[in-house]
Amino acid sequence: MTEPSCEVCGRAPAIHIYASMYSGRILLGDELFWKGDACRQCATCQYRAGLSHCLWAGWWAPVALVVNPRMIWRNAKGLREAKRMPDPVGVPLAEPLDPGRPVFRRPAAVVGMLILAAYGDVPHSAVVNIADDEVVNGLAVSPDIDTVIYTLAGANDDTRGWGLQGETWQAMESLRRYTTSAGRADLGWFNLGDRDLGTHLYRTSRLAEGASLSAVTAEMTAAWNLDVRIVPVTDDHIATRLTTAEGELAFQEYFVREQHGVAVSGVRFEGADAARPAPGVVDAIANADVVVIAPSNPIVSIGPLLAVPGVRDAVVARREHTVAVSPIIGGKALKGPADRLLVELGHESSALGIARIYRDLAAVLVIDEQDAALAPEIEALGVRCVVAPTIMSQPGVAASLARAAVEAVR
Repeated sequence: MTEPSCEVCGRAPAIHIYASMYSGRILLGDELFWKGDACRQCATCQYRAGLSHCLWAGWWAPVALVVNPRMIWRNAKGLREAKRMPDPVGVPLAEPLDPGRPVFRRPAAVVGMLILAAYGDVPHSAVVNIADDEVVNGLAVSPDIDTVIYTLAGANDDTRGWGLQGETWQAMESLRRYTTSAGRADLGWFNLGDRDLGTHLYRTSRLAEGASLSAVTAEMTAAWNLDVRIVPVTDDHIATRLTTAEGELAFQEYFVREQHGVAVSGVRFEGADAARPAPGVVDAIANADVVVIAPSNPIVSIGPLLAVPGVRDAVVARREHTVAVSPIIGGKALKGPADRLLVELGHESSALGIARIYRDLAAVLVIDEQDAALAPEIEALGVRCVVAPTIMSQPGVAASLARAAVEAVR
């Protein structure tokens, strides 16, 4: 068997590496990575670059509070393994990468470590919406849970924003052959990739055996070797229903099939009144150093979580330790229909409108510099306002903003 050689310089020995560079954004975040075989010198360079970048630029986005520590841990572990390797031998076929200075001697990384220290115990629980769940061709699909798991595992397809990397679609093509031949309608507007099907098959079979959704989610999280708790807000059935001129639509019908292009006159969360928080949900909120309300759609993303009895009360009880991030900048949503839904349902599409929605839940609201003029009105509502650039253009902005947001509720 041929010994692997470095894909950069051609020297041996080499190990397979996965170095991540995570950049927090206002909504989720971006991960750049280098994956391949590398010698000691080139692997050290890649891991040092990834670790330094994550410490400096990876902090800004609510999900980054969960994702970035894992990226830091992954890079640090890889760096330790790289430094244990023997020095490469042979004549380089190309210029080896320069490892540069150790991470702890890089000013950017030092600032990042101060931010990490400021967080104290990094949150290790993510309470996830399940009101978007759907049964597709007989399979139980939980889009939000799967996206969180895949993202934390570094396997999410960032181009599409959902599903797994390297996906293929042969199963869906085969399914359409049968539905077309039989003259049956199919959910062609909701695609499930071949690799993704394994997730839904496992979930569906375990639920049929009587396992709870939270138990199945814990099993899936463990299978991906994640060291965080991903908890569905409830094990009971809840579903987002939107009233439109075309009738009442399930969330996936509105969001995927209709591409959120129809006006909405009402939203309800079916089953929410009778639902109970899943085990660990209320405790996760009660024991968190900081509760972050993500800059997601407050109506159909955050709303279902708060509709489960006991969850809103738990957040209200932690109000002084809760920070929300406005998903509206200059009156517009950066992504999705949040701005339109707010207006259609009688709210103001602005950072001030968001403050009115969250005033009883969060002591602090982070708003963009474009909305700085609204800060006095937000403060008048009894909500402390952090004004900062929330569209990331430079790593330093992300780091300072993350620190300011957390310090505001401590």
